[in-house]
Amino acid sequence: MRRRFKQVDVFTSKPFLGNPVAVVLDAAGLADAQMQAIARWTNLSETTFVLPPAGDGDYRLRIFTPASELPFAGHPTIGSAHAAIEAGLISAGKREFVQECGAGSLRLSVEQAGPERLIFVEAPPASLTPVDDTHLDEIAAALGLPGVPGVRPLIVNVGPAWLVIDLGDGEVVSALVPRMSALASACKAIDITGVTVFGRQPGIEARLRVRSFAPAEGVPEDPVCGSGNVSVAAYLRETGQLAPVGALYTASQGREIGRDGRVHLRVEERGTRIALGGAAVTCIEGSIET
Repeated sequence: MRRRFKQVDVFTSKPFLGNPVAVVLDAAGLADAQMQAIARWTNLSETTFVLPPAGDGDYRLRIFTPASELPFAGHPTIGSAHAAIEAGLISAGKREFVQECGAGSLRLSVEQAGPERLIFVEAPPASLTPVDDTHLDEIAAALGLPGVPGVRPLIVNVGPAWLVIDLGDGEVVSALVPRMSALASACKAIDITGVTVFGRQPGIEARLRVRSFAPAEGVPEDPVCGSGNVSVAAYLRETGQLAPVGALYTASQGREIGRDGRVHLRVEERGTRIALGGAAVTCIEGSIET
């Protein structure tokens, strides 16, 4: 069967500078094994499958890494919404709609228009848990650090579970050269998706620099990671560090691997809500045979 297919670059309005997601439209009838095989074949950090809604949503989305299925991920959600709008599954004039996924029914909204259109999704509520020192030492060594500096890291679960580490300075974040095999082993030992690190960039538009590593999921470095950035926002709020950054802020990610993504965060300071937003642009459009 021939199904519509798009490859969308997310967190950028300029092709080839964001995080690509493969989107299979008209995915009804595909078996789980077929979806996983396609995701393994595209070899992107995520591949999504757009399905008819099971409830009151506008569509249902399934999200696969090359190795497994995820209940939620940020850049696939935004990229798939962009593809659904372009394909006419969502009316071009509709400003709010609902995506069903493994994390539940998520509300999305559209702001602005044209190449600068931003799509926001209200992320699933985050749960935060500590990790013991032995595992922290293993992860620090895998990242090439003598130890973990600053405020104590936390595991933040928003569907994917990221160990969030505050490295203080954005330049320290940029200089990391992780040993991926060691990092993958450490992530498997504590059953997390990966490690997201961040640091501050004073005086420029993007207040934070972020990097996300998930080698155990077949993604050594995620170019621009939505769930990783949501996890950072939740961590900042939990540890009382949100005020200097701001409840509305922009983060940059991907320059270390030739990208230049911009991620918009809106954090409810005294609640649980975090909205993740970004631009998207289609780079490839056609069909896929299944």
